[in-house]
This record gives sequence, structure tokens and C-alpha cells, in this order.
Amino acid sequence: MPTASSSSYAHIQFLQRQAASLLLYQSVLQDEVGIAFLELLQAIRYTDADARGCLQAYGSYFRALANQQQTWEDYLITQILTAENPFTKLAQQRDMEALPQALLAAAQHDLQILQSLYECSSAILSEWVQGVGHLAVSPVVWYVEPEDTAKEAGLAFSLHHTDNWGELVADLANHYRQFGTGLFAQYRALRWQGGQFIGIPYPDPVKLHHLVGYESQKDALIKNTEFLLAEEVALHVLLYGTRGAGKSSLVKALLNEYSHRYLRLLEVTKSDLQDLPTIVEKLRGLPQKFIIFVDDLSFEEDDDAFKALKVVLEGNLTARPQNVVVYATSNRRHLIREFFADRPTPKDNEEVHAWDTMQEKLSFSDRFGLTLTFESADQKTYLQIVQHLAVQAGIDLTQQDLEFQALQWATRHNGRSGRTARQFIDFLKAELSLFGGNNNTSDIKSSVS
Repeated sequence: MPTASSSSYAHIQFLQRQAASLLLYQSVLQDEVGIAFLELLQAIRYTDADARGCLQAYGSYFRALANQQQTWEDYLITQILTAENPFTKLAQQRDMEALPQALLAAAQHDLQILQSLYECSSAILSEWVQGVGHLAVSPVVWYVEPEDTAKEAGLAFSLHHTDNWGELVADLANHYRQFGTGLFAQYRALRWQGGQFIGIPYPDPVKLHHLVGYESQKDALIKNTEFLLAEEVALHVLLYGTRGAGKSSLVKALLNEYSHRYLRLLEVTKSDLQDLPTIVEKLRGLPQKFIIFVDDLSFEEDDDAFKALKVVLEGNLTARPQNVVVYATSNRRHLIREFFADRPTPKDNEEVHAWDTMQEKLSFSDRFGLTLTFESADQKTYLQIVQHLAVQAGIDLTQQDLEFQALQWATRHNGRSGRTARQFIDFLKAELSLFGGNNNTSDIKSSVS
């Protein structure tokens, strides 16, 4: 029966005891890679007769690292830098001197344990598996070249090159206070779904300089966002107006402009707006700044979502957190649908102050501190957007030819708007790329018909 050598057996037993004695950072070993690592240790220590279980456990460990595209060492450090536990959460809210000594001691204890697990590299595990399985060669070791990033040059670099991780407790506390933990440290864009935060790995890459037109609205929104980032009182914002004017794109572009200053964009759908007070409380006290993004906002009468949003906009006995604002877009100036039957008449016997109720509905949009209006694009603005996007796309057509085709596209499709201009340029770029630059005006004109 294959067995590990006595020295390997003792080392594995030590690592298992270490992992079991973590006080705060248990979550580091509770996802796919961490579980596979612990199961591999167990399989090496208690190998079956033909070592099949050990080999399968190594395969699971290798696949887990490949899925993450990280080495074991990089994975462990990433987990430490984003871990959520009592120490990392409190470190975001208090100075180092105000943290409980027991918490600091526990953090130091866990870091020393995690360093011992860090030192058990994939190469060592491969050698143990080779010995247990009596293989001619050791199994392939997963390895990727480390990325040369600013983050790697900071605390991650220190963890890779420090002999005693326990001495980095203060540095870690500062890291958590600056960058946060969990999903908010890993993702720039998130959504609220099913009662929890979900990270968005690939947010819309639109940039502010991609958006032309509506310059005064853009400047006002940027200024308000700067207030948020500077920890001044920022206003909730309603962006309303014609469809396709770029309201949603403008909000998304803020993330790409300011995420390096710890701005986060949290998408909340209308169906989840009843959770808004809960969401805001979860964001309170975090180091990041949050834009809660509600797209295409409108309400029916007696909508619970309306009541929840009203609480957040107007406030209640709980102080409003300074790191959260709501940016909502709508095609309607009056966000609550109103019917002629809703208007009170002298014969209305159902409500004494019916006009007050109607005015509350009509004035709901006024509860946003800042309202930005996006009117339909005229021909000049539309062509200006087309020209700007064409330059960015590297489209080499004469101005006359480009404008003629753009106007033809708008006539045959969705009218003049920023969205229409983007669709036209995307189509034109793809067509020129596929068929080359020999298409004449009539060729492309027939394509967009």
C-alpha cells in the first residue's frame, strides 16, 4: 500500500492541524482551490491501495488553480487581501490603535499559519504525489507568470517576500481601510440580485470621451460625482429625457473614469427597489463610494418600490451615509403613471385631499436633488456625434459621404440619437472591415436600407 514518507507524513499532519486552527481567516480555504488543497493533503496522507484517490485529488487541485489562472501562492495572497472577517471589517472603520488587542493577536496568529500553507507549493505537492503513487515522473505543476501590476508592487509584493507575515498586521489593516474587502475589493461593478451582491466581471467599457453632446449635463454629473469622491454631500440625480440620448452610458462611463478612486457602480433593478434601504445600510461605512444605478425608472400607483426609493431619497431617522448616491434614468419626467381618472373632481367622494395626493405623485421626481434633462438630438448634434465616433473608430470617409449615410441610417432606423449614431458607426466599421474600403456610397446605402 503506497504511503508517504515519515517526514512528509509529519509535515502534512502539521499543515492539516494548522489549517484547522485558523481563528479568523477560515474563508480563505473555503472556495474551490482551498477545498481542493485540503482534500489533496488528506488524500496524500491516507492513500488507497492504488493511489487512484490521490491522483484524482491532485487533478482536482490542478484544475481549480487553472480555473483561477493563479498559482497556489498568488491565490492565497489574493484571498487574504480580499477576505471578509471581523478583523478586516473593523479595520475599515477604525484606526489601528482602536482595534481590540485580541483581534490583532488572532490576525497575527492566522497570518503565520497561512504563511506555512503558502510555503507548501504545488511543486512540493507534486513530489509527494509522485512518491505516494510510485510514478516515474512527478505530475505537471500548474504555473503562470506573475503579473507586473501596481497592486503586486504593494502589499502583495511584501507578502511574497517577507519572512514573517505576522509582522504585516498593521499594513493589512491599512490595506483593508483603503481598498475594502470581499466583492467590493474584487469588482468595480456589481448588481443586487436575489438578496445579495453579485460581481460583474466585464462592465461596459464606455468612456466619457466617447460621449459627445449634452455637455452641460455631463459636466453637472461629473461635478456631483466629484463631490461624492471628495466625501462632500453629493445629490441624488435623475437623468430623464428621450430614449437613446446616452443617459445610461453616461452613468456607466463614470465607473471607467473614477474606479481607480474607489468608485463602485451598483445596479439595482426596479423589481428589487424594495430592498433599497437594506442595500444602503450594507454599504454604510465602507471605504468605497457607491453609485446605486437604477435604469429606466417608472412606477405604478401604490408601488412598494416607490415607497422604498422615497425613503432613501428623503431620509428617515437614520442618517444618510455619505458614500452612497442614487443615479436613476427615465424616459418620463413624472415617474409615477397618472391617468385622467386619477384627477380629482368636485364629485370625488373617495378622498378629501385628493389634489394633495396627485401633487405628491407629480412632484416625486423633485425629490432628486439634481435633475438633468436630455432632449432629442437635432441634426447638427446627431452629425457631431457621428463624426466623433467615426474618428474614434478610424473610419476614413469624406465628411459629405459620412453625413449622407448617417442621415440615411437615422431615417430608416431609430431617428436621430446618440444610440442611433453608435449603431450606425458599429455597422459601418464592421462592413468596411469585412468588405474593405472599396465600397462606394450606393453600396453602403443599400446595406443600411
